[in-house]
Amino acid sequence: MSGAAALRAHFGAALPATLGVAVSGGSDSLALLHLLHDWREGGGPALRVATVDHGLRAGAKTEAAQVARVCAGLGIGHDILRWDGQGARGNLPDAARRARYRLLAGWARRQGIADVAIGHTADDLAETFLMRLARGAGVDGLAAMRARFDTEGVAFHRPLLTLGRGPLRQHLRARGVAWTDDPTNDDPAYDRTRARAALAALAPLGLGADTLAATAARLRVARTALGACARRAAQDIAHVDGGDLMWRRDAFADLPDEIARRLLVAGIAWMTGRDYPPRGAAMVAFLDAARAGRRMNLQGCVLSAGRDHLRLAREYRAVAGLHAPAGAVWDGRWRADGGTGRATVAALGAAGLRACPDWRAGGLPHGSALASPGLWRAGTLIAAPLAGWPEGWRLELLRGFGEYLDTVSG
Repeated sequence: MSGAAALRAHFGAALPATLGVAVSGGSDSLALLHLLHDWREGGGPALRVATVDHGLRAGAKTEAAQVARVCAGLGIGHDILRWDGQGARGNLPDAARRARYRLLAGWARRQGIADVAIGHTADDLAETFLMRLARGAGVDGLAAMRARFDTEGVAFHRPLLTLGRGPLRQHLRARGVAWTDDPTNDDPAYDRTRARAALAALAPLGLGADTLAATAARLRVARTALGACARRAAQDIAHVDGGDLMWRRDAFADLPDEIARRLLVAGIAWMTGRDYPPRGAAMVAFLDAARAGRRMNLQGCVLSAGRDHLRLAREYRAVAGLHAPAGAVWDGRWRADGGTGRATVAALGAAGLRACPDWRAGGLPHGSALASPGLWRAGTLIAAPLAGWPEGWRLELLRGFGEYLDTVSG
């Protein structure tokens, strides 16, 4: 498939009026830019480009300036987005990736752009497959990255996933376009560098980038099917109770392990907003606890069992230090309004439960009530809507049952 055909196949008839393009200066994103420029000249969408300068290498600023010159030559507007390193704890590549999407989404919204194209290729699919295989990933981890996904209100597109890096570089050479090779691509300290080396070694065995990318694509189909099955199961046996997630125990016991695991993983993600699920061994233990009706804590959530239902609730320790003014979002999923005067939203905790006229009136068990949000003023509890004491205040759960179902189907 040619680059032009790949673009048309990805976008179909749903062409955005203006398409944002993330261009780093590497071969993949520059090839994407030139293919989109040709399309624009032939009636495709208008373009605007952004380059993220992570500030992690000495040459990053120069590379961003080079992209600006390329865009000026093509008559395309260009902006440089700079990251100050905020949130760069632990896994630096992951922090940089998160920052990149956050900056690009913010830029797109300011520009009034709803869609942004990024230059991931079949080689990226294959490299990611090997990296995740080395970590013991299952179907979800090994499945191909999505060709389209939404982040912070912006649709990101990967229209080149069916194309390899080699043909794209040939396209650039034919046009006399030079690109920048990130020196970290040759640093064996990075997993992706080692994955590229492994791909070169595996190619003589027929396990090249095209083969692994095709396998990842088939696993994406399998993942979609499993997600659909899990969603139907969730619709049948799950419901939300005061911000907690409930599953019927008898029906949960009849589910295949993979479907039951997906319901639990989605519940944790829905409740905490985390992007990544617990590691495999932890999820095996969590599923075992659910099957046996044992209490277990994981990633800021508490699993417990009653006679008829399993319950997933927020762990009090995970929210004990969270505070937000009324009207703002607390714990990523609650918003309080309707009351009078200023107030702070914080977990009830033991002090809050003691201050409630009768916290049992809300119907939540003790652990859930501890972690539930209340309204405080000057250190005094003034309302606890989930504990049966609203005093004119309302709590809105921003991620409801529909959002849980969407998380399950992934």
